[in-house]
Amino acid sequence: MKDNSLKDKRFFFQSSRQEKRGMKSVKGENKIRLITISGIAFLVAVLVSFIAKFLFYLIDLITNISFYGSTSLDHTLPADNTLGLYVIIVPAIGGLIIGLMALYGSKAIRGHGIPEAMEQILTNQSKIKPTITYLKPVSSAISIGTGGPFGAEGPIIATGGALGSTIGQLLKISHNERKILLAAGATAGMAAVFGSPVAAIFLAVELLLFEFSPRSLIPVAIACITGAAGHHLFFGQMPVFGMGDIAVPSNYALFIYTLIGIAIGFMSIGVTNATYWIEDIFEKLPVHWMWWPAIGGLFVGVIGYFAPHTLGVGYENITDVLSGNMPLKFLLSLCFLKFISWAIALGSGTSGGTLAPLLTIGGAAGALVGIGITYLSPTAGITIPLAALVGMSAMFAGASRALLTSIIFSLETTAQSNALLPILVACLAAYIISFLFMKHTIMTKKIERRGVKTPYSYESDILERLSVNQVLKTKGVVFSESNTIKEVQEWLDEKKGNKSNYLIVSDNDGTYKGLLNSKNLFRGEHDEEKPIGSITKHNQTYVGGNDTLRTAVEIMAKEDVDILPVVASDNMDVIGVLSYRDIISTYKRDIEDYEKKQPSISLRRHSFKILLKGKKLVSLLKRDGENN
Repeated sequence: MKDNSLKDKRFFFQSSRQEKRGMKSVKGENKIRLITISGIAFLVAVLVSFIAKFLFYLIDLITNISFYGSTSLDHTLPADNTLGLYVIIVPAIGGLIIGLMALYGSKAIRGHGIPEAMEQILTNQSKIKPTITYLKPVSSAISIGTGGPFGAEGPIIATGGALGSTIGQLLKISHNERKILLAAGATAGMAAVFGSPVAAIFLAVELLLFEFSPRSLIPVAIACITGAAGHHLFFGQMPVFGMGDIAVPSNYALFIYTLIGIAIGFMSIGVTNATYWIEDIFEKLPVHWMWWPAIGGLFVGVIGYFAPHTLGVGYENITDVLSGNMPLKFLLSLCFLKFISWAIALGSGTSGGTLAPLLTIGGAAGALVGIGITYLSPTAGITIPLAALVGMSAMFAGASRALLTSIIFSLETTAQSNALLPILVACLAAYIISFLFMKHTIMTKKIERRGVKTPYSYESDILERLSVNQVLKTKGVVFSESNTIKEVQEWLDEKKGNKSNYLIVSDNDGTYKGLLNSKNLFRGEHDEEKPIGSITKHNQTYVGGNDTLRTAVEIMAKEDVDILPVVASDNMDVIGVLSYRDIISTYKRDIEDYEKKQPSISLRRHSFKILLKGKKLVSLLKRDGENN
């Protein structure tokens, strides 16, 4: 304060557009941190690419051992086996091994990967047990290699996420940075398997990161690009699901594909509910959960005996379905028997992925619906391959509600740009049906049952949108360090409205000096004639006018204060006072504005204006007529 009378100790401040001192260095440090995390994400993706290739080798080895008695690493299909009835016990043996691994290794190997990764992100600061890094791929290879109807992408996603998390636990980083490394490893695995980096990025945003910001997007994008490069190196550069060129569909055909998307959307609800219904049945069995994968394996073996194409990964089945040339019996077996086999195996708690089975079931269902439509209406203008592709992508969109991931994934894995509009309308239709009629998705229902709530919307935070200057009041109370303790006590007793736990202190020129705890002021152990500057905590707790409200909230939380001085950057003069009440009031107004329902344009007012202008025009015309 510039004088010593307490009556005049309130100053009135005008908001400023200046930044606080030191902000540039903080931003620079954040950018260096971003580069560091991006470099680690790149290394994780390189390792995940090699793990992906190793997993496929391991699956082929176990497949050859289980169905052909060979130790070859050549790619073979379980469907071509000649074991006869003995094929029934092969998946059961694999399930028994997985049950023992889960019992004596880690129970976390059970499931299909993505829900488990989501749970660790939401509840455990992205900390996954390091043992999952090797137990998950080995258990999944055993499950798939012995005929389990799963895709290899789920285990790779889980393994990549575990690797990223493990490295993040070894390094001195924040849990948010560890989350980014987990997501980078997981999505790099998806890109390494399918060669779909853009879809993998969207998968991270929609199912793992729960945010869309440069600090997470850049490392994840680098990891996904690296994973895609690994796919080109180890698996080739051709699309994973090759198919013939697709012609641009007519508007009427787009309408038909929309109807297919709606049908598949309802089907995705049934698939999700049936899967968890089967899981509930296993929960009620009077045997230890270790035996469940073996029991599920028996059902897989029985179905595999009658429909051999339901065994194993089945990526070839997806390519066959997209060709549009497969017989009706084959499509029916993939649509229904593959679903039953997969749902029972997944419900038993074995290890495997969900993406490939969903694509297979959806593709077969889309092809069947397409065949039915072309039979009833040959002039509908749809094609069976495109109907299968639409069904495949719509099933993924409906079951997971990862809309953008589903659309981009189908385009990247087939390289069919002309299919964009049919895929878009079908996925959107399935997504809408799923959103309206299903509370939880196949990815979130398991963890929701455990009480873990997953975000489903990514709206911009008002604390990020608004700066301190935009909510700063034009006045505030600041005390001079030369004021005595007694003077300040008397002033505060007089002004009962001051409820803050801290007081802002400056020198006589208005330069910020520090914060004074109100409890310390009234403690009674200080000489009342001493200046308050002697008991003021001199610190750097302040905020700049151009800082966001989020920055202010973070400083308040970190320093445990309820007010912040707003200072100029050139001379540290106090230009305003920001309290937590100001922030809460702003947040409340934003919620009220969001929920307020009122028209912005009044038709009644506009009609009245038009009527007045019409009367004015008539009077002008009448006056011109009289003059003439």
